[in-house]
Amino acid sequence: MNKNELIIKRVMDAPKQLVFEAFTQVEHLAHWWGPAGFVIDVISFDLSVNGKFHYGMKSPDGNQMYGLFKYVEINSPDKLVFNSSFADKDGNLIKPPFLDSFPLEIQNTWIFAEEDGKTTITLTGVPLATNEMEFNAFKGMHDNMNKGFNGTFDQLENYISAKFKLRNQLKKNNRARVCTYLNFPGNTEEAFNFYKSVFGGDFQGQGFQRFGDIPAQEGMPPMSDADKKLILHVEIEILGGHMLMATDAPESMGFKVEIGNNMHISLEPETKVETKKIFDALSKGGKVSMDLQDMFWGAYFGSCTDKYGINWMFNCLAKE
Repeated sequence: MNKNELIIKRVMDAPKQLVFEAFTQVEHLAHWWGPAGFVIDVISFDLSVNGKFHYGMKSPDGNQMYGLFKYVEINSPDKLVFNSSFADKDGNLIKPPFLDSFPLEIQNTWIFAEEDGKTTITLTGVPLATNEMEFNAFKGMHDNMNKGFNGTFDQLENYISAKFKLRNQLKKNNRARVCTYLNFPGNTEEAFNFYKSVFGGDFQGQGFQRFGDIPAQEGMPPMSDADKKLILHVEIEILGGHMLMATDAPESMGFKVEIGNNMHISLEPETKVETKKIFDALSKGGKVSMDLQDMFWGAYFGSCTDKYGINWMFNCLAKE
């Protein structure tokens, strides 16, 4: 091991293809990359050798910063290499605001290896330093960078895993159904109490499931008391047996709810064959945001936006 390298390993309870896509599809990066609690704003994204990912980062106290990836190697789904740096709003490289002696760029090599449905991520970070002062500054930040990366991974893995596992537990059979899935910036509870007053009936399962109900795991960054009270998942049956589902997606967790990403039509076909047939038809001429694939929460899952701008989500629990 080179003494100037930062090496971090992490096992994710998800297949390699899914993990790689979380790193290489902008609709995923926008929701989990960056320090916990920061809001990510995508300025530009080009996943190609010499392409760039330019993004803004707003801290919980409103401080605005910018980051930049410059892609060096893309070998799906096994390896990803890019140079990362701080930047200005125009994409010019700058020194980090917290330490002027820190290197201007870090080369990140990510290796993805799968075994028994789980993926080991190995990150090797090497400073593209020009002098001993920059090397020493990089080494001095190893502990902070380690904690930061693991906190980001915890946020990604725990949120997705808990959200979808809970949703599947509430479905009592494998019959096809159509649901509507809503994202709220923090007022899901208020909205669903309103919908309950309109349509009547009861919430499914245990009612409001909150982020604070997620069992704390070792290494997981602490969650504020306010975020613990937010809604992880809730669902209620409205007219004709239609299921309305929702979650809070607050900026404190790196999300940005706006018109366009606040609603999906969620389809749950009975078979994988039917799922793929509908998915291919709806995504033709539109945009695939996530390819259909077997997911670690036990579903055949994917999402797309059709040529009319309507968002669709697919969640098939059948094995074939």
